[in-house]
Amino acid sequence: MRLDGVSAIVTGGMSGLGLSTARHLLGHGAWVTIVDLERSRDSRTLDELGDHARFVPGDVTVTDDVEGAIEQAGQDGPVRALVHCAGRGSDRLRIVDREHRPGPLESFTEVVTTNLVGTYNVLRLVASAMSRNEPVDGSRGACVLTASVAAFDGQIGQTSYTASKAGVHGMTLVAARDLARHGIRVNTIAPGTFDTPMLARLREDLREQLAAAVPHPSRLGRADEFGDLAVSVLRNDYLNGETIRLDGAIRMPPR
Repeated sequence: MRLDGVSAIVTGGMSGLGLSTARHLLGHGAWVTIVDLERSRDSRTLDELGDHARFVPGDVTVTDDVEGAIEQAGQDGPVRALVHCAGRGSDRLRIVDREHRPGPLESFTEVVTTNLVGTYNVLRLVASAMSRNEPVDGSRGACVLTASVAAFDGQIGQTSYTASKAGVHGMTLVAARDLARHGIRVNTIAPGTFDTPMLARLREDLREQLAAAVPHPSRLGRADEFGDLAVSVLRNDYLNGETIRLDGAIRMPPR
């Protein structure tokens, strides 16, 4: 897919992996609609991104919010690219705590709703819009979802997060097969330990431990490496139905 002049949607695009992806898309000539929570709005960053970027406040689990974002993105032309980065981290709760009490169902439900249901909600609505596009070289659009290495080797306390990200990985091939008749590709990136605002809250010694656990290169991933891969996945028309680990060959230990 040629990205020059294409209308693209990036969820979770005001920080971290999403913001880097938005910058990469803009660098390839795309028009970018960033969908994120209202509290994430950053006027300085939006000014830096320029006139080809717009911010639309919205919750990815709310259908009206996503449909509104798609409508606004359509002002720049038919939406042909999606990179879905919005999500939340783990609740770090045990299934059974030290006092033998079961973990709270509400927390599990909240994580899965945001990360998995939110992903499906965005995918179904954007794919519906894409399916109405006129095909270009046989393609109507491409979607990149975000999972995590936790989908494959989640750690103790990550039950809800792992379940949600494993669900994103699990839906990738099915969605690619399902949407193939509409000329829409679906792929997923599963990042490892990345230097994002979420990890920035950790103590420096913990960040160093995470970096040292990566076989090569022994450091935290950079957001621009995610953005670069997301754009490459969108551009490669033969890449479909795949989950790509972007993790420096790390395999997470139990804890």
